[in-house]
Amino acid sequence: MSTTICQVMGFIVSSLGLAGCIAATGMDAWSTQDLYDNPVTAVFQYQGLWRSCITQSSGLTECRPYFTILGLPAMFQAVRALMIVGIVLGIFGLLVALFSLKCLRMGNMEDSAKANMTLTAGIMCIVAGLCAICGVSVFANMLVTNFWMSTANMYQSGMMQTLQTRYTFGAALFVGWVAGGLALVGGIMMCIACRGLVPEETHYKAVSYKSAGYRSGTAYETKKIPVVDNNTVKSDEGRRSYPSKYDYV
Repeated sequence: MSTTICQVMGFIVSSLGLAGCIAATGMDAWSTQDLYDNPVTAVFQYQGLWRSCITQSSGLTECRPYFTILGLPAMFQAVRALMIVGIVLGIFGLLVALFSLKCLRMGNMEDSAKANMTLTAGIMCIVAGLCAICGVSVFANMLVTNFWMSTANMYQSGMMQTLQTRYTFGAALFVGWVAGGLALVGGIMMCIACRGLVPEETHYKAVSYKSAGYRSGTAYETKKIPVVDNNTVKSDEGRRSYPSKYDYV
């Protein structure tokens, strides 16, 4: 019962993590304009993986997608690739985990096959969570580097020279970190549940019975004789049931 609960909980947690990864990838607020030095502004800018948006004080929002791929920074494209790979692995992992649930019976599938499928699904979910966490962390590192570089350019020789737009963490980063962690935890739970699905091996020797005929008076009767697999143990009745040459003397 505990194995089934652990497997189902791992599937549910991984599903929540995958949903969060999809939501984070599609969100536009990966980086938002820093308003520390200028809290009152008529234009607010924020950027995502697929487009950049501008919100005016009047409430009008205008978004412009990135029409180029080669013109984007290499790290930015790496973040896109990590998030997409994590989503694809998570989808395939959840499909495999769905068919390997112990509470569902798929034909004559054995428990050992379900254990292997559960382990595979858990590993795929773990890799998907790591991809999401790595992608979000790489983007966050880019933001931190650009932030301090912009700050260094703004202040030169102890006085402000230029006013530049700086970007800080957006809501999508926190959603991606939480979603990646959920996918990672769900995959670990499914890997733990895999051990409980493997059938235990028994060390008992199987004993089979066969019929042996002998004459008793005028009738021909049959009698079951135990036969052990290793042919090392025989009962006294089994030895007496076979006729020998002394029986006819």
